[in-house]
Amino acid sequence: MTTTYAVLSEGLRKNYGQVHALRGLDLAVPEGTVCGLLGPNGAGKTTAVRILTTLTAPTGGRALVAGHDVTRDPAAVRRAIGVTGQYASVDGDLTGRENLRLFARLAGLRGPARRARADELLERFGLGEAADRVAGTWSGGMRRRLDLAAGLITRPRVLFLDEPTTGLDPAAREQIWTAVRRLSAEGTSVLLTTQYLEEADRLADDIVVVDGGRAAATGTPAGLKARIGAHAEVTVAERGALARAAAVLDRLTGGRPVLDEERLTVGVTVLHDTLTLPRIIRELDTAGVPVTDASLRPPTLDEVFLRLTGARPATPDPDPDLDADADADPHAESRPRPRAQADQEHAA
Repeated sequence: MTTTYAVLSEGLRKNYGQVHALRGLDLAVPEGTVCGLLGPNGAGKTTAVRILTTLTAPTGGRALVAGHDVTRDPAAVRRAIGVTGQYASVDGDLTGRENLRLFARLAGLRGPARRARADELLERFGLGEAADRVAGTWSGGMRRRLDLAAGLITRPRVLFLDEPTTGLDPAAREQIWTAVRRLSAEGTSVLLTTQYLEEADRLADDIVVVDGGRAAATGTPAGLKARIGAHAEVTVAERGALARAAAVLDRLTGGRPVLDEERLTVGVTVLHDTLTLPRIIRELDTAGVPVTDASLRPPTLDEVFLRLTGARPATPDPDPDLDADADADPHAESRPRPRAQADQEHAA
């Protein structure tokens, strides 16, 4: 069966003078899936999204979104996508209903159709009761849901979410996650950039870890975790037992046990998934090692991220084409601002 891709890039490069923001980025996002784009600040994530949403041109390579070349047919790309940036870009002086009707009008929907679409999205995102209150009085989570609704006005085939839950509390974050899961289940393809690794773990079918302008690793969350292995740790009752515990763990895992004489622990990476905690305890007991505690846990996505990219100071993505605060939103210039526009729309 042939796989069709919502987003496909091959050797994508972007240079700003001597700065190489992208150095040959390859992406392949199957239709109807959620792809999490992760990486440290300065890795090239924002630059990649700006290219894929036609906000900036690549220096080299090729990128297709919804089957359209971002360089040769940017207008077709824009018609096929929706974008929600890091910060809600709705107008706080307008009501929720006015915001969505104006977005619909700018998208080319006519009177009855734009009113119906706005009302449909308000109800879908649980915003119906607040629809006629100005958005500036809404909570951060409600504004983010309104922003997400605005990105869906045209029923996009591909939705770009740039850190959609930044600054939200856990309850509001869960509401956004529920909305994203529903969109994916309905067939919308989603490219998600996020700094919340739990978010990628919970939402993404596949993850691409970007580092140094390239894809450092690609796979499912479970597959990426399996690359670095689980972590076993044993606490012994006496210092003299540390060496014997280490020998047992070495034999069972083939890893390199790390001894902590102060905490009386031995830790080791487990690179295969057949080893169980009961077997570890049994083997230690057979060897006469007095154990007071033992654990075997899978790695977190945070550990995978740090292992693949390393810890280093944060640096911004270089992009002189846009202000530092600009969202990766190809419709940004069309976002409503003046109240007079809303009044005109309301009259329509």
